[in-house]
Amino acid sequence: MPTVAVYDIAGGKIGDMELNENIFGVEVNEGLLHQAVVLQLASQRLGTHSTKTRGFVKGGGRKPWRQKGTGRARAGSRRSPVWVGGGTVFGPHPRKYGFKMPRKQRRLAIKCALSDKVKSGDFLVVDGLNFDAPKTKQAVKMLGDFNVSDKSLFVTAEFLENVEKSVRNIQGAKAITAQGLNVYDILNHNKLFVAKDAINRIEEVFA
Repeated sequence: MPTVAVYDIAGGKIGDMELNENIFGVEVNEGLLHQAVVLQLASQRLGTHSTKTRGFVKGGGRKPWRQKGTGRARAGSRRSPVWVGGGTVFGPHPRKYGFKMPRKQRRLAIKCALSDKVKSGDFLVVDGLNFDAPKTKQAVKMLGDFNVSDKSLFVTAEFLENVEKSVRNIQGAKAITAQGLNVYDILNHNKLFVAKDAINRIEEVFA
């Protein structure tokens, strides 16, 4: 079983903790991680872009000029795509960019992301991960105690207002709950500060 150190909020080591090998010790599948990230980012796209085809452009009620005898090219409508102000051919229309991914693959992708952080030593378990008040200064002090200046993700067992408000003003830092774990946030942050009680929540869901 993978074993990680447990720290207090001041960065001092207070013990060790064994993690579930089926969650934090799986073989990393890079292709699956890529697919999960693409799915998450694609699902966030609004897809509200739209262009007008010749059927939606104003005008074009009559033929611009007669068919023959003018010396000009034949024209049937001012809404033709070859005219300035005419319709657009094959332009984008509202659509959803998301696609389906099997539930087992989505869960396995999260396990792979967590296992990768454990193997790289960027998975830090903190006992009592909370702050006395919603102050950014406390979160900055904690990062300084751990000697961390990289993008950091704070994972708590449940929503903690003090943690959320203390972290959100720090560039590159983010706080989420164990229930909101996702592949993109795990991979997009260099360090993971995980509350000790959040480990149990993660193991309950993914074991």
